Amino acid sequence: MSGNKDDISPRDVIFPLVRYLWASPNTAVGLCFAALARSTGGGVQIVDGVVEAWGGELGGLLRRVPISGGALAMTIGHVVIGRDRSALDRSRSHERVHVRQYERWGPLFLLAYFGLSAWLLLWGRDPYRDNPFECEAYDAE
Repeated sequence: MSGNKDDISPRDVIFPLVRYLWASPNTAVGLCFAALARSTGGGVQIVDGVVEAWGGELGGLLRRVPISGGALAMTIGHVVIGRDRSALDRSRSHERVHVRQYERWGPLFLLAYFGLSAWLLLWGRDPYRDNPFECEAYDAE
């Protein structure tokens, strides 16, 4: 390589690929929710390498998430589902932190997330607001 700033190194290609592959089991589940949105009148778009899906049946599902008021959006691998496009816009920075967490934890993310939530609940803490994964995401807002 000539050292030109426009040159792409193998690292620039391999690391993102590994992050996508490591998170891919969760992303596959997220894509099912994206398909549900699309097939029930919602929409799907890709923003910064992340699939975003909204509307259709997702709105009702997210309203029933067992946190106060339900969820505006939720991340599953490299897929973010939202009640509507506005919810995705409002929660984008928070949800992108979760995307990076999936890239770090891969198929272990959900086990770690829900395991911590159970531990917190056992100790009388809020399983959502006190969850370190959520604390990191809220700090990014």
